[in-house]
Amino acid sequence: MKLKLVREHDESKEHTHGKLFINDVGFCHTIEDKEREVKIPKVTAIPCGTYKVIVSMSARFNQLMPLLLDVPNFTGVRIHSGNTEQDTEGCILVGVYMHDGYITKSRITFIELMKRINSARAKKEDITIEII
Repeated sequence: MKLKLVREHDESKEHTHGKLFINDVGFCHTIEDKEREVKIPKVTAIPCGTYKVIVSMSARFNQLMPLLLDVPNFTGVRIHSGNTEQDTEGCILVGVYMHDGYITKSRITFIELMKRINSARAKKEDITIEII
């Protein structure tokens, strides 16, 4: 399974909107922290690149969630539900509708994403995310 996150850049904002694709088909909108040249802990989006994704138990959320591996200078980067950049500390939030600074229907979107990821895992597919 190949996830691709295409970011929309707006340097004047404290957040970064994007669109998530699954195997090149549009799936949902995303929101992350602002992209920055120099990392500021808990308020900076992860660097663009391609990362392996696994599913593991999140101690913070007490549930199985996607985890991005080997993100330079970051640990514990997950894909999860939330509505604004204040709901993330470098993670990727997913939702159906995008408005300036927030996304909606995040929990429903996350549940559907997990169904698709778990289907790929059942087929023993590698899961990656490319962020551009």
